[in-house]
Amino acid sequence: MPKRRPKLKTVPYRIWGENIEAGALQQMENACSLPVSILGALMPDAHQGYGLPIGGVLAVRDAVIPYAVGMDIACRMRLSVYELPLAALTDDKRRLCETLERNTLFGVGGGYRVRKQHPVLDEDWTVSSVTKGWRDRAWAQLGTSGHGNHFAEFGVFTLKERKLGLPAGEYVALLTHSGSRGTGAEIARHFSRLAASLHQELPPGLKQLAWLELDSEPGREYWAAMELMGRYAAAGHEIIHRDIAVALGQEVLLSIENHHNFAWREQVHGRNAVVHRKGATPAGRDDIGIIPGSMATPAFIVRGKGVPESLNSAAHGAGRRMSRKAAKTRFSNREMQNLLSERGVKLISAALDEIPLAYKDIHEVMAAQQDLVEVLGRFDPRIVKMAR
Repeated sequence: MPKRRPKLKTVPYRIWGENIEAGALQQMENACSLPVSILGALMPDAHQGYGLPIGGVLAVRDAVIPYAVGMDIACRMRLSVYELPLAALTDDKRRLCETLERNTLFGVGGGYRVRKQHPVLDEDWTVSSVTKGWRDRAWAQLGTSGHGNHFAEFGVFTLKERKLGLPAGEYVALLTHSGSRGTGAEIARHFSRLAASLHQELPPGLKQLAWLELDSEPGREYWAAMELMGRYAAAGHEIIHRDIAVALGQEVLLSIENHHNFAWREQVHGRNAVVHRKGATPAGRDDIGIIPGSMATPAFIVRGKGVPESLNSAAHGAGRRMSRKAAKTRFSNREMQNLLSERGVKLISAALDEIPLAYKDIHEVMAAQQDLVEVLGRFDPRIVKMAR
């Protein structure tokens, strides 16, 4: 006998920003109609994704939603500030480019032949069938970056006043963006299919928002696998930044990192909840985070203000204003090169669909969330490497 469909109701959610695309708004509406939902929020960089929109934040009770975490589990940002003279970005550009080329690896399926070592490999990878079966692939991809908007950039980090333990001034810095690679994607696929099979009562529009009960075996397995991917993604960034610092012969003056595409156990309105931030940055009071723009626009280092209505969240970037397919159709490689040249950016490699014109204006995104975060510093890219 088929299960009865649950009676759906929509819980409150607040929107930051304007001109959010209709698909993202509908996805947020769908997410907030789930029987397990408590509260939602939509960030100003929002656009349509799978299940929960990119830029969507959702609090639920006693459950976790794989597609509300996302495909690239624990996608992460990391910034390292060096004592290099600022002139190195121009006078020593060739060396910096070669350093990025030798110490980063991008692209779907890419992996190192000479594998990197890190204590994360000594953890228990048998927490789920996926992590157990994918450990060897994960080892090969440890310290690598994916495709799409993943990047490694040298640039100018600016502090207008003493913040974060550094004097005011301009510094050379490295900024990276990548996540849990193929293993994270396989965890997302496996547990999303499993969740959908357990909730066949859901209508088509909600299938990608199927959840796993936290006290169930699948829920516990997914949660353990997700947390392992958080540590794995952090280890990948640690390796990249360590290797580049060694190659440059530099000590790190300041290091900042945070991730998105994750779920956290938190208190919401005084009750236990699971808060999903899919393409959203944790912005609890005094949380330090990084919100990037594009390869030709600045990233911002921010301090969270802890706004309950946003579920202590902020945007995770500029957000796309057009699809990858549309960007490839509308623009040319010559246009991208000319734009970057005008803005003083040396591009080592990138796909055309990452052209900055495909993204929203990061300054407008930041203006729309002044109540959520305080800007502490700014990073302007000068040398950029992404997947071709």
